[in-house]
Amino acid sequence: MTLEADYEYCRNIIMENSKTFYKAFSKLPERKRNAIYSVYAYCRTSDDIIDEENDLDKLMEYREELRLFQEGKEKDSPIWRTLRDVFQNYEMSIEPFYDMLEGQYRDAHFKNIETESELDSYCYYVAGTVGLMVIPILSEKHHAELRETAVMLGKAMQITNILRDVGEDNRKGRIYLSKEKLDKHGYSEEELKSGIIDSRFIALWEDYAGEAENLYEAVKSKYHLFDSDSLRPVKLASEYYRAILDGVRKNKYDCFSKRAYVSDFRKLRMALKIAIGR
Repeated sequence: MTLEADYEYCRNIIMENSKTFYKAFSKLPERKRNAIYSVYAYCRTSDDIIDEENDLDKLMEYREELRLFQEGKEKDSPIWRTLRDVFQNYEMSIEPFYDMLEGQYRDAHFKNIETESELDSYCYYVAGTVGLMVIPILSEKHHAELRETAVMLGKAMQITNILRDVGEDNRKGRIYLSKEKLDKHGYSEEELKSGIIDSRFIALWEDYAGEAENLYEAVKSKYHLFDSDSLRPVKLASEYYRAILDGVRKNKYDCFSKRAYVSDFRKLRMALKIAIGR
């Protein structure tokens, strides 16, 4: 296969699995969007190993492939060939690629989260790592200054995912809202498992939503450090995800039986606002 075909393989993975990210990043210059597609394909493959197959042996094999990649002996496959090209074109760090796999390993051995510190750690390993992977692509000159921002945006998006998917995670026997925060609002794990929506749950949900929204705002203050050709996609990804929170509110906080989403029409409106600088 040619490198062009390899990138097309990665593009198909993001198209099939995340319309939100594809819509946001498909307008990047070709070199950058291909790099994003490659990183996404790497992350998606590790996700699927655990989420769909729950195969720890396969995850360890994938980690070994990463080690070989680090040594310049990568497997002859589209993802590794494109990642080699990405690492040659950008000042990439291998560390978040390993940390992402550590996050998958922890997810496979999941225990309900007890403290906010544990939740911070979880968010870093499964989402902050992604921010660190893509920041050298989106800010070639200032990526070192944006490391903390990348982790913050990853956390904001992961909290948003958690707040959207409370019911779905419930059915998998998983609670990502910390016991520490549940106790703060006088709301129990048993009530969460029963899908009880009352003033306590809404206060709990809004506590987390407020944290995510504060993180989105903090990221905005660093927009000037992104490359000019990358800023619009970053804004779109942030706004698309942030709008999910309003979707849950519109559903009267029923994130147990309904999945909030952002309509194509609303995405278009947000894209137009960003395009005209409003």
